[in-house]
Amino acid sequence: MSQIQLSSAVRQNLLSLQNTADLMSKTQNRLATGLKVNSALDNPGSFFTASSLNNRAGDLTNLLDDMGQSVQTLKAADEGIQSITKLVEAAKGKANQALQSSSTADRRKFAGEYNELLSQIEDLAKDAGYSGKNLLAGTGNDLSVLFNEDGTSSLSVSAVDYTDTSGTLGLSDLTVGTSGTLTIAESALEAGDEDGDTLTVTVGGSSVGSIAYDDGTTAEDVVTALNAIDGVTASTDGTDITVTSENGNIVIDDSDTTADLATQTGTGYVAGSFDADSDINTSLTSLNSALNTLRSQASTFGTNLTVVENRQNFTTRLINTLEEGAGKLTLADTNEEGANLLALQTRQQLSSTSLSFASQADQNVLRLF
Repeated sequence: MSQIQLSSAVRQNLLSLQNTADLMSKTQNRLATGLKVNSALDNPGSFFTASSLNNRAGDLTNLLDDMGQSVQTLKAADEGIQSITKLVEAAKGKANQALQSSSTADRRKFAGEYNELLSQIEDLAKDAGYSGKNLLAGTGNDLSVLFNEDGTSSLSVSAVDYTDTSGTLGLSDLTVGTSGTLTIAESALEAGDEDGDTLTVTVGGSSVGSIAYDDGTTAEDVVTALNAIDGVTASTDGTDITVTSENGNIVIDDSDTTADLATQTGTGYVAGSFDADSDINTSLTSLNSALNTLRSQASTFGTNLTVVENRQNFTTRLINTLEEGAGKLTLADTNEEGANLLALQTRQQLSSTSLSFASQADQNVLRLF
């Protein structure tokens, strides 16, 4: 088949239309995608540079998510320390209350409440974790925060263990204490009394008084006399006398041997950690030390939190900078591209008109036939 020959004018106008159509296609693509560089074919330098910037921005975005989770972990630990500090201050208040009280029973009540506060501290420390990481639970909970994509910049946060108050905080449970008890049969008590006789009462090895034990002394008389002794409580049910002593095991001994009441010795006494002022002061010293430890650790976590939040803000700004730089290399100016499209449409119309004129010149030859 012979090749079709076009006149020079027609061919020139046809090439112009094809070029205009190609430019319109590119302009429309830029308007549709918003990019002036869609592939390496458009501009290899800009394309690969922008890809590198976007890739780094993507890597930093992933790290930014990890930083955000690390911030929450540190905040959870800080909230835990603040709450634990309040509980330690409450325990210190119990120790001060015990120091101001002269009642052994009250001191033991405060010791029990003190132990409950320590238990709450341990439970709170166990619950201060975030997303499986607990900076107050010790071994295995250290936190590592990466700040750049190659891992050369990072922060390590060491966990502390407050789940056992006797460890880092140095606060051990107190011995609440138990009063000694003694039971005396009324029949034995009344069988041993004689004129001029006495009952010697000792508590914890120290004499605390004596009770007249004359002929005719009743169980009620002995109960009344025992209740008059500080730290000793007695009651009777008509058969037995029950005696409790807060400050040691009680011993009641008949001074006469003619109609002797066998020596009566109480049992079960356990000294409480708050029974003596010196022990309470020791506990207060430990509590003050624990408060200093907590405040120091709170300051450490606060510093770590500041560092991570600062790097988080910096990374956010850096990501924006990288994406902005990539955009300057690849983003199209929609206003300019819109103007280009309008100009190309005008050029296309003019080229079509010109082609029509060129075709008319060729058609004049047909009229000769």
